[in-house]
Amino acid sequence: MASPSSPPVYVLGVGLTKFIKPRNKVDYPLLALEASTKALLDAHLNYDTITAAIASYCYGDSACGQRCLYQLGMTGIPIYNVNNNCASGSSALHLARTLLSSPALQHSCILVLGFEKMAPGSLSSVWKDRANPIEKIGLKMAETRGYDGGVPGSAQMFGNAGREYMEKYGATREDFAEIARVNHLHSKQNPYSQFRDVYTLEEILGSQELFEPLTKLQACPTSDGAAAAVLCSEAFLEELVRKEGEGVRERAVQIAGMSMATDSPAAFGGSAMELVGYDMSRRAAEAALKEAGVKAMHPKVVELHDCFSANEMVTLEALGLCKRGKAHEMVRNGDITFGGRVVVNPSGGLISKGHPLGATGIAQCAELVWQLRGWANNRLVEGAEVALQHNLGLGGVAVVTVYKRADGGVSKHVVDEEVGKASGVGYNPAVVAKGFTKEQVKQVRSRKAPSEWAMGDAMEKAASRL
Repeated sequence: MASPSSPPVYVLGVGLTKFIKPRNKVDYPLLALEASTKALLDAHLNYDTITAAIASYCYGDSACGQRCLYQLGMTGIPIYNVNNNCASGSSALHLARTLLSSPALQHSCILVLGFEKMAPGSLSSVWKDRANPIEKIGLKMAETRGYDGGVPGSAQMFGNAGREYMEKYGATREDFAEIARVNHLHSKQNPYSQFRDVYTLEEILGSQELFEPLTKLQACPTSDGAAAAVLCSEAFLEELVRKEGEGVRERAVQIAGMSMATDSPAAFGGSAMELVGYDMSRRAAEAALKEAGVKAMHPKVVELHDCFSANEMVTLEALGLCKRGKAHEMVRNGDITFGGRVVVNPSGGLISKGHPLGATGIAQCAELVWQLRGWANNRLVEGAEVALQHNLGLGGVAVVTVYKRADGGVSKHVVDEEVGKASGVGYNPAVVAKGFTKEQVKQVRSRKAPSEWAMGDAMEKAASRL
């Protein structure tokens, strides 16, 4: 959480690739180039204006960020590489905000880039000759709930959290399946989603069982993909407004509150819900909401970390969106979708949109920026003054962020034609997922320090893919 006296920080531009099945068809530098190009176009900026960059990813060697960003220019700026499990993207956003909030560092505009090239199937550790960072979580689960060697560990951890919720509060299998049904339904309107199929409750309950109460359609897939965001200081924003007009302020979204929390001893106290981050999510939410001056019931639109439907259930409560033990009633009442009290995961969430680990937190940010701007007009939560984001990583870390429009307004429907004029790409990127062109890369690429060697054959590969 930034100091109350810290200067404001804004999201000026966002960009995404489609999230796709991991089939080794596209390498991470190309995914990164697409997302970062789109974010810079959305911000109407060239890479030469970027004073620092942060790359987030989990599966990759050191300095992958430099490998990606040198394609845009070798300008000598600081480049940080962040690996914080499934919350890597939001951790990178948190670092960017911290840097921009520090007057001593004199940063004005930071590019945050998240990407992942994953292996098919369940998550697994790459390093077999050293301690696993989440081994203590696994051992505590085995001690308190047992361990099934034939089931992925993450499904057991979050499945056990779901079981504990059922035991405490009387939720049913149908309640967890309903969460997945809603997220799959939402994804139909998101062109970047890995899966856009709609399922009935019966189909979700009847899909392959992973670990009671979870079935396959209640779990997020592994994914390849990238997302990027351009963050800036208030002074930088005001200078852009002076040069280009109030339209810049209308596009900008303020990070009004943000908090990163890690586990407390409660994680190892025997509760399956605490073991997967309930307490740190609660503490991060309370701090972020307090900083933003917002009550927990105020946000109308939320992107939260639904790696499994069980995690959405416990997180609804942890974020304060309902009273303790009432999350399943919120689900039953239709209060997590359009027409209800709050719309949760209008993007489709991790369950349906996909989960390229390093990109997820930044993709959540992009969705909420599009919502507050009014650009997500095929899935818009109208009248939203505040948007809430939650990103979780076992091991552990929780990042919660509160967003507000820079002009103090609320989300209103903007027609595609108007979005196309403002977006920098000539179309509405919130509702249409296109690739990118050589001309677009040329527009955002450094003019002071470009490197043809660093760019290599990236554009030829892009052309052949598109």
